[in-house]
Amino acid sequence: MSEDPVERLTPMGVMALALLREGDMHPYEMVRLMRARRDERLLTITNGTLYHTVGRLQRAGLIDEVGIDREGNRPERTTYTLTDAGTEVLIDWLRRELSSVDHPAEFRIALAEAHNLERPDAIECLRARRVDLVAAHVEHRDGLVEARRRGAPEQVLVEFERQEVLLEAELRWLDSLLDRLDAEAFPWGPTSFDDTERYRAQRKAAQQ
Repeated sequence: MSEDPVERLTPMGVMALALLREGDMHPYEMVRLMRARRDERLLTITNGTLYHTVGRLQRAGLIDEVGIDREGNRPERTTYTLTDAGTEVLIDWLRRELSSVDHPAEFRIALAEAHNLERPDAIECLRARRVDLVAAHVEHRDGLVEARRRGAPEQVLVEFERQEVLLEAELRWLDSLLDRLDAEAFPWGPTSFDDTERYRAQRKAAQQ
């Protein structure tokens, strides 16, 4: 197994680190926030998986305990904080996966948490991704043309055709996103929504 903490980071680990970048919290709050934000779209969320992930992150020195809540009749809740090493690993993972076209599932999580990168950093990563997307689109498009010229049966080309259309559509979406990021058309960054009423209400509800 790789000793590189970036290589060992799981999608759930990424989500947990990103949540703790918003502020110290206990795993119960993490689970409630992920469900409130519909993160089941991106990965399977279970209490057991999250608590196991939190333990691994702590042993790796990426998070640390900051206190135990014994309020009322509730079970004890350990609150965690993100360490400097955890922040560094999170940023490195996001940079790697946001730039890559090789891991579609990881890219979705990287995109969902891309606001943890500063705007210029996110733009740089997405532009690097765009280079590989263009190459893949050209390869599929030209391959289809050549296959049809040679008389390949259409029934064996349907998957290639679908992928070419998806690549073209993603390039259009990515160009639009890059234009909006360049123009600073909307707030961006890890603290860009901290003071909004909606965000404060969501955090409060998850803590109950």
